[in-house]
Amino acid sequence: MAKVKTSFFCQNCGTQYSKWQGQCHACNEWNTIVEEVIQKEEKSSWKPSSTETKKAPKPLRISDIDSTQEIRLDTTDGELNRVLGGGLVPGSLTLLGGEPGIGKSTLLLQISLKLPYKTLYVSGEESQKQIKMRAERITPNGDNCFILTETKTQNIFKQIQEIEPEIVIIDSIQTLHTDYIESTAGSISQIRECTAELIKFAKETNVPVLLIGHITKDGTIAGPKILEHMVDTVLQFEGDRNHVYRILRSLKNRFGSTAEIGIYEMQGSGLREVANPSEILISHKDEELSGTAIASTLEGMRPLMIEIQALVSTAVYGTPQRSTTGYNAKRLNMILAVLEKRAGFRLGAKDVFLNVTGGISVDDPAIDLAVVAAILSSNEDIPVGKDFCFAGEVGLAGEIRPVNRVEQRILEAEKLGFSTIFVSKYNKISLKDTLIQVKLVAKIEDVVGELFG
Repeated sequence: MAKVKTSFFCQNCGTQYSKWQGQCHACNEWNTIVEEVIQKEEKSSWKPSSTETKKAPKPLRISDIDSTQEIRLDTTDGELNRVLGGGLVPGSLTLLGGEPGIGKSTLLLQISLKLPYKTLYVSGEESQKQIKMRAERITPNGDNCFILTETKTQNIFKQIQEIEPEIVIIDSIQTLHTDYIESTAGSISQIRECTAELIKFAKETNVPVLLIGHITKDGTIAGPKILEHMVDTVLQFEGDRNHVYRILRSLKNRFGSTAEIGIYEMQGSGLREVANPSEILISHKDEELSGTAIASTLEGMRPLMIEIQALVSTAVYGTPQRSTTGYNAKRLNMILAVLEKRAGFRLGAKDVFLNVTGGISVDDPAIDLAVVAAILSSNEDIPVGKDFCFAGEVGLAGEIRPVNRVEQRILEAEKLGFSTIFVSKYNKISLKDTLIQVKLVAKIEDVVGELFG
């Protein structure tokens, strides 16, 4: 057997060193030098019998490749299915990242307990009793779920051969280690090698594998960046630990869109799927208040109604403040300049604060019109009708530009009980027999006239 040979490389510039040091002399970066394996022991596959009989793949003409759609496994979780693109693809590797305590383990344990497939939940962080206590709180029944507390990949594969699960969950990839790499668990080499073994297992057996990944203080997944390139899907679990709502986003998906989001509510009995996100994004008020407007936006294929809050006040310290939460600050400055130049509103000497409720960030330009309505409502101290909503992009000339899939936005607003929606007159709308009134506007002046007379 060949001896394991390692060397040290800078992750930033690739310079090789014979031993570790704090700073790279080539690029002057600190703490970028890590140990890498140059030559490792000759090892067998996770299952030697499969490689001995397996024939080498042959090239196929593209027209001869079977293009039938891959059958997906239903996770019984509507939000996760939406983010994955319809369910788990057999043989895929999915990486779930998020801050400590956000609910990553709870989400995957909850899903594994409800799955109709034989599932192996491997934990390197908690004991079986700890997992059992959490499982009893989530759901008392989970006959198809097997719990294994192990960190050595060779032992995990032995149990996999005995149990033959249909889905494998690893919590977490940073705790695993393999005998073929002489370094501690969580190191660059261990994470890469353990992931490579799991990928080989998934592709050879067609068993989907879900990995939980730690994140660094910068919010990126811990370990080498190549980890995200190796897996098929990267999911991010977001949310404020002081709030009960969690958002599941797809950062990379080889089998579906990356624009979809899933929303959960953290409860004592686990995570509840939020089928209607507008219920948490629109606050309930007993009286109408100025400075709020409802925008119709889209996250992937899902329409959302979100509340925009604005506060305009006289600048106290001389220099006006511009502060945003969940909205692009540069775009706010652009909209304020348009209101100043094209609509004649003197906002240059006033503080403007903007907030998207619900703790989410929105990049859809269709909320521009709601931002304008909220700012002008706060400036004039006149509330916008609670049954009004907006879907339009504001241009530099003060024109209201059309937005995509406007009919889907209109139908969502009608379903939630809104009486009027403001959209661009340049949108082509073919809807008939709708109860909601569609107001067509071309310029900001039209919006001001409709709202404030």
